[in-house]
Amino acid sequence: MPAFRQVGEKQLPNPVLCMAWSPKRDLIALANTTGELLLHRLASFQRVWSLPPSEYTGKDITALAWRPDGKILAFSLRDTKQVVLCGVEKAEILHVFPMQSPVTCMHWMEVTEESSALSSFYNSEDESKLFLPKLPTLPKSYSTTSKIFSEEKSDEILNLMGEVRLNILVLGGDSGFVELYAYGMYKIATLTGVSGTCRSLSLSSDLKSLSVITEVRSADSNPQICYVQLDTGLLSDCLPEVTRMARKFTHISTLLQYLHLSLTCMCEAWEDILMQMDLRLTKFVQEKNTSTQVQDEFLELLLWGQSSPELQALLMNQLTVKGLKKLGQSIESSYSSIQKLVISHLQSGSEALLYHLSEVKGMSLWKQKFESLGLDSAAIEGAITAVGSFSLKANELLQVIDKSMKNFKAFFRWLYVAMLRMCEEHVPPELNKMTQKDIAFVADFLAEHFSENEELFDRKGKYFNVERVGQYLKDEDEDLVSPPNTKGNQWLKFLQESTHLKESPLLFPSFPQKSLHFVKRMMENVIVQCLQEPAEVIGRSVKQAVFLPLYTVPESSENNPRLFELPSLWNDKKAKMHNVVFCMPEISPCKLYLLRKGTDPNRHIPNSVMSIDLSHHLDNADDDNAAAQTNYVYSCLDARFYDDEMLTVVLQGSEEENKRRVLAQLSLASVLSCETEFCWEPNLRLDQQSSAIPCQGLVMGNQWREMENMKAQFVAVNGIRKVACVLSANLRHIRVLEMDVEDEDEEGGDSQNATADQDGLDTTMTSEGPGEENVEDKDEAGKQGGGDGFKKTEEHLESEEALELS
Repeated sequence: MPAFRQVGEKQLPNPVLCMAWSPKRDLIALANTTGELLLHRLASFQRVWSLPPSEYTGKDITALAWRPDGKILAFSLRDTKQVVLCGVEKAEILHVFPMQSPVTCMHWMEVTEESSALSSFYNSEDESKLFLPKLPTLPKSYSTTSKIFSEEKSDEILNLMGEVRLNILVLGGDSGFVELYAYGMYKIATLTGVSGTCRSLSLSSDLKSLSVITEVRSADSNPQICYVQLDTGLLSDCLPEVTRMARKFTHISTLLQYLHLSLTCMCEAWEDILMQMDLRLTKFVQEKNTSTQVQDEFLELLLWGQSSPELQALLMNQLTVKGLKKLGQSIESSYSSIQKLVISHLQSGSEALLYHLSEVKGMSLWKQKFESLGLDSAAIEGAITAVGSFSLKANELLQVIDKSMKNFKAFFRWLYVAMLRMCEEHVPPELNKMTQKDIAFVADFLAEHFSENEELFDRKGKYFNVERVGQYLKDEDEDLVSPPNTKGNQWLKFLQESTHLKESPLLFPSFPQKSLHFVKRMMENVIVQCLQEPAEVIGRSVKQAVFLPLYTVPESSENNPRLFELPSLWNDKKAKMHNVVFCMPEISPCKLYLLRKGTDPNRHIPNSVMSIDLSHHLDNADDDNAAAQTNYVYSCLDARFYDDEMLTVVLQGSEEENKRRVLAQLSLASVLSCETEFCWEPNLRLDQQSSAIPCQGLVMGNQWREMENMKAQFVAVNGIRKVACVLSANLRHIRVLEMDVEDEDEEGGDSQNATADQDGLDTTMTSEGPGEENVEDKDEAGKQGGGDGFKKTEEHLESEEALELS
């Protein structure tokens, strides 16, 4: 029996650009040339979901990375220069952030170092829940106008926090662009000084160093592949402080997202309902063709109970009694929704922001611990002040809504009674009474909403003005059309007359002339600026410790898919090593090279560079065939680290008549047993001194399998889940294998179980067919067939949680 068990195979309709196994589940993510993101299960390569490309996020995916807990998938887009965080359970886009330049590679790691300070922090991290109420869920009835978040809810946003243990998303791009994001949300470092375009990255789990493979181009020679090691000692030395600061700033980032979506819901409540009223009454006003103003005729009706024939005809024919009643209910419902969102969402979110910023200010005052990380107490104080101003503006909006609701209610109640009288219908006794206060409310409404004065004139040239509340929700820089009247406010008068309180830092500025949107944008800018300073300080502390030019790449290889190209990086957590595996086909086509560096840049590593000679025959139980294969020579097409002790490689036979492809596992133990030391000449590239590199023979035992009927070229592996995915040279043919099969009996039993499981999957996954040639048709049919299949898919995903390592 061949080694490794094949569990799935498919021909995909579109070429695959990148693939990555989940660290926790038997799931693999694929990105194809159309910009579609696919999630497949190990069992027969069953599709779980697909996320189509979007004009708002982008269509050119360049890299994938899983969060270490397997719940969020990050992907980068070249065309829009964005990074997107996607929830795995429901294929929902949870967060999008822009980049200065396109991201070419990414790596998401989790810190494994422990300390007593961190343990106490892990236990006390949820203290905020004791003091702050849980943020209410955003209304499901509103789909946000940003189009990026379809039916977004606060629970998903806050789930972006993930586990308390620090994890960092590392992003690399052109011109040495490298950034580190704590928890995938907060930019913790911006690195400079890296030369070339980043090809791959690996941050060590002890945070002591970052390995980068770069491609350096020059005008007079071929592109050069280099290995760079950056000393990130400040992060490891201040790990407890970095974790605390990053956790707080990630809380703040998620709260800003929450406030943004809350305000979006308020805008939709306003636009969807109040604008209908605006259009109806505007049409009503514009159809009136008499010389007198609508406001005057309404006042005449209010004072004398009489109306002109034109006004009466318009009211009865255009609005109607039934339409007026329905309109009044819509307006009241809309105002009530906005009011609830302000109280329960904006004010709750602002309080939580103030709490977390105040804690960050406390950290910044502990200069011994946090000053080296760039926490500036003055900048944080400015952020606290900005949040206070936003809270004041939200409270101001509440007062405006309250006054407007009273005026609207009084006006529609009065007009409803007046129209009932015009129809000579019975007026209920409870509606027939009007107090002097009610009359004043109606007069205020007429003065504010039917005025043709320039200062109250609607910006769109309409005669009916509903700007009193709407002006606060406009995302514009202009001053408010109708700012609140502060005449006679004794507190403001007292402040103006007090020389000490006027400029007091204890009082939040109110910006009476500006909208809620304007103050929110100002608050976001101040907080973002506050969050950026530590990233710049930490970034400046990172220095280049190692720069090793490896080899040149011929221009002819430019057509190869970049996302699969070697070198491949690996962080050995136990040995605290950075491992790099690569080939130099122009120099030594039948050799595989291994470069090893300690995560501590000052640590000397013996046997830092070694090579594996692939010009040996594969071990085979059939002695007759073994003799025939003695001179069989292989070249390496792809190599990935399976775990700390094993390499997974795709090999190609060099004989012209039989260029067979082989998937094999290579043990690193035999390579590392080499005692010959390599002395690196500092002024030469590695390929210029390759003959001096110690070399070991190829040892595979029975850990290999020929890839029959497949032009295998690339491989993605996960040693934790013991799986591999092989991709063909045309990027469409995929084969999935389980790598650790102990014996044939067990294999047979597992195969039967896998078949039984697959039968169950086939009954639930209606969108997948046995063949791949009509995948798109099948998927479309599945979408039209309802959500039952998708719901069961989610249940399968949840059940995968139980598949943790025993």
